[in-house]
Amino acid sequence: MTDNTDESTIEAETARLASLAGDLSVPVPTCPGWTLAELVTHVGQTHRWATHVLRNRVQERIWSRQVPSGLAEGESGDAAWLTAGAATLLETLRVTDPAMPVWTWGPDKQASWWPRRMLFELVVHRADAELALGVDPVVPAPTAIDGVEEFLHNLPSAAWVTRPLAELGAEGATIHLHATDADGEWTITQGPGGAITWERGHAKGDVAVRGPVSDLLLLLYGRRSPDGLTVYGDRDFLDRWLSAAAF
Repeated sequence: MTDNTDESTIEAETARLASLAGDLSVPVPTCPGWTLAELVTHVGQTHRWATHVLRNRVQERIWSRQVPSGLAEGESGDAAWLTAGAATLLETLRVTDPAMPVWTWGPDKQASWWPRRMLFELVVHRADAELALGVDPVVPAPTAIDGVEEFLHNLPSAAWVTRPLAELGAEGATIHLHATDADGEWTITQGPGGAITWERGHAKGDVAVRGPVSDLLLLLYGRRSPDGLTVYGDRDFLDRWLSAAAF
């Protein structure tokens, strides 16, 4: 189902995260209450969840914790366990029809939704691990551009996000994101009931953020502060929106 680029990127991101999973007791500040052990276990369990959904053509909501992990009760995953789960996921993706109907929490109820979601689950949590270890995370520009659009595409389906967005009382407000190192500009419009719409291209927003596209992606996920970026307009609204919207 995935093309070679998708497969190699998932494989490479898994390898990068596995390489960071040495001392699993290190706290992960961007995932409060987690250590690297919890982070690695979460990512590996998510891979096994996706594999289960695709192999079993699941049609109704299933939680990741309902899928067997292969770990003993109370045991955490490690680099080898993470890598094994990713390998099984990739094998499954390669033989799955992308048009096959399956359950997803996003707007696209078919198998093709899963590889992109699994990639950015990896990218963001790899960044978490790097930040925990004092490494400045960087996402290649083409991947980051796709990541921004994957985030915006799924955001309206994330009920745990749309509820706090609705509480902002900001219907009609706009945020413009402008990548300074790649061809990427997006305008997000806050709609009723926490809904959002978005479009590509240049526009004037109530608040605008300019910076490298890797940083814009990590900003959306709450892994970067706007402080290191160029912000024009209503910074207070930006801060409140980002706090509500981060996955």
